[in-house]
Amino acid sequence: MSTQPPDPSSLPIFTAFPPSSDRDQGRDQSTDQTRVRRPAHALAGPVDGTTAPAAVVHHLPTVPVAAVARTAGHAAPPASVPPQWPGAGHPAPVAPQRAMPPARAEDTHVPGSATTQAATQVAGRADFLAQPKGVDWKQVAEFRGLASTRLAERLGEDRGKDVEAERELGRAIIQEILDDAAADLLHDGRAAWSIDHQRVLAKAIHDSLFGLGRLQPLIEADDVENIIISPHDNAWVEKTTGELVKVDAVADSDQELRENLAFIATRSDSNARSFSPASPHLHMRLDDGSRLAAASWVTANTSVVIRRHRMRKVELDRLVELGMMTAVQASFLRAAVRAKKSIVVAGPQGAGKTTIVRALCAEIPRFEQIGTFETEFELHLHELPEVHDVVHAWEARPGSGEIGADGRQAGEFTLDEAIYNSFRFNLSRQIVGEVRGKEVWAMIKAMESGAGSISTTHAANGSGAIRKLVTCAMEAGPHVTRELATTKLAETVDLVVQVGLQTRPLDATGTRWKRDRWVSEIVHVAPGEEAVGYATTHVFSPNPQGGPAVPGTMPEELRDLERFGFDLTAYLVEGAQQGDLR
Repeated sequence: MSTQPPDPSSLPIFTAFPPSSDRDQGRDQSTDQTRVRRPAHALAGPVDGTTAPAAVVHHLPTVPVAAVARTAGHAAPPASVPPQWPGAGHPAPVAPQRAMPPARAEDTHVPGSATTQAATQVAGRADFLAQPKGVDWKQVAEFRGLASTRLAERLGEDRGKDVEAERELGRAIIQEILDDAAADLLHDGRAAWSIDHQRVLAKAIHDSLFGLGRLQPLIEADDVENIIISPHDNAWVEKTTGELVKVDAVADSDQELRENLAFIATRSDSNARSFSPASPHLHMRLDDGSRLAAASWVTANTSVVIRRHRMRKVELDRLVELGMMTAVQASFLRAAVRAKKSIVVAGPQGAGKTTIVRALCAEIPRFEQIGTFETEFELHLHELPEVHDVVHAWEARPGSGEIGADGRQAGEFTLDEAIYNSFRFNLSRQIVGEVRGKEVWAMIKAMESGAGSISTTHAANGSGAIRKLVTCAMEAGPHVTRELATTKLAETVDLVVQVGLQTRPLDATGTRWKRDRWVSEIVHVAPGEEAVGYATTHVFSPNPQGGPAVPGTMPEELRDLERFGFDLTAYLVEGAQQGDLR
């Protein structure tokens, strides 16, 4: 006698539909239950949300698959076949169709399509940024935890060696978990998930395990640049056009948001961070290069900002097209970079300082070897081989554990160390990213070591940027006097490019806003009188009518920039026109 199980299609539940009289006999007479023929498991269909085939409605006898298999003396037929996961690279096979157990009204889900993710229309809210409906996110978190544990067990020491293979294994594990859950529903006689719900659930688990969970739809949107959350149910996105739009909540509670952030923070092997009451602030680079900053326990609510770097390959001419600067300003800055002037780009948070630095770096001759030094990678110059031939990119690393005898945590790597080590790399330019504190000394060291360095800092205006950098320098300790800091900065910084930012409402609903950005000042810095320590000259002064700065006073030492392509004539003509207007 054969020990092979029968063909699943020969089981009663997969056979042709009985005559209408037989169907009526098999129906529950107390309720008019309607059954839907669908693929055996949602994972048999595309997880990317393509519309399922139209369902054919019939009344079927309610025989659970597992029960039929046990009655026949065989193992239960497979609940599903491998899905077409995002990036799997092959079409999904077609699963056999089977009936579902009778649905109870209180258990039936009718979620929207995973592709459209249609949201209730709210003024100013884009449908494609909405959260999928009908998902139990606590269940998703449980499945994610189970999948993460199984994945770690099966990978063992191979974890992190092959990302694509790891994701492929993760997909298989998620399928197993949903197979088990679907079989449990059928065995218990409870309402089965609809095909659309299973697709949404599968993608939600995958996004939570390998992506950012409920934040993933926002990360995947091509026109989203920044994501702002505080608290969990108050989420906004800033588009590449500068428009601010309110979107659906990304968590059901601050606790859920904290747990998701903690999982994301510890998941990376190369960029892992701690996020807990002992480490209430989180700053990290995500797998796609975005920058995540979060705070909790020491703030009223859990707050999150994710900065996406959409304009990685950008030039000054493009910023002119966007209205961030004038053609004369672009001509001046292009010549300043080529003449190896050291530049600090200043402005408020979110003003576009990093974008301007990328545009300035695009003017560096491609044969020059560049070193970048950042707390988290944001410039991504090393990912633009078509723009820069050689880029050595350093990223600082926070330590962990107890502080050692040297006053540092184990594994810590600072920007100062990166700058020191870079002197053996034959660099033509050293680009220090954001200066927020005593790392200003890394910037000063870079500017002293070679001309043409570029950095960013936060400041309200051009002159205030120098005062801010002096304060940052003095944070290094009592051995740094104000006179020392002022002298060093006056000798190393040549120009301050100040970026302005203005937010204005687009309508009366309060759900749509627009951010406008422009270069509001360009200030020349030089050693000055002893009382102040430095002197500033507004090469481009703030425009009284708003918008990009207008020509001011050109110092004699900067007229030489004409040799590097600066259109001095256009500068003088535009300045005269502005003088006539004033």
